[in-house]
Amino acid sequence: MNILGIEKSSFIDYPGNICTVIFTGGCNFKCSYCHNSSIVNNIGNNIDEEEIITYLKKRKKFVDALCISGGEPTLQKDLYEFICRVKKEGFLVKLDTNGTNPNLLKKLINEKLIDYVAMDIKAPLAKYLSITETYVSLENIKESINILTQNKVDYEFRTTICKELLSIEDIETIAKEIKGCKKYVLQNFRDGETVLGGQNKFTSYNIEELKEIEKTIKLLVNKVVIR
Repeated sequence: MNILGIEKSSFIDYPGNICTVIFTGGCNFKCSYCHNSSIVNNIGNNIDEEEIITYLKKRKKFVDALCISGGEPTLQKDLYEFICRVKKEGFLVKLDTNGTNPNLLKKLINEKLIDYVAMDIKAPLAKYLSITETYVSLENIKESINILTQNKVDYEFRTTICKELLSIEDIETIAKEIKGCKKYVLQNFRDGETVLGGQNKFTSYNIEELKEIEKTIKLLVNKVVIR
């Protein structure tokens, strides 16, 4: 496992649980609004798996779960084995993914190795290439969406939104493509020095616009959350 970062305690990354978050290096997308540019570009010092396992064992009384984020964790060839080790220690596991590896996602769910999935929906399917700036198998994306909407594991879909890349109409189209899902999270863009496409290039939505978006899509999905 290529682990390049850790947040030892988080109260927000796994709904209802205190978790440790690890960040795996590398991603098969190059979304310009991404705030983890160093992780995406595999820049940083590797943290040994044993260090993570040892830390979790010591913190069992205070940490409920491990959230595996990135980058894109499903690119890691040892991800399955690592999750098996974490589950054996009695922790819940949350996986953050872009949905490009539906086979692994299905395997982890069917074997009850993950307890929560947050899948990023980058754009309406027709705009994926322009947002991710790379080839995307839309069939894989659609399959991952279908796997999660079968409700065999707790999940959320989420989209990072900024005015330059996704319009209100785009967000409504996404909501239609995941119609009936359990939860859809809108993550308002936050600028900073670590943004992959550069600082001061993208604009977040204001609260009034976010409320208007929520009003537009709330009948399409079961729950809308704005972060």
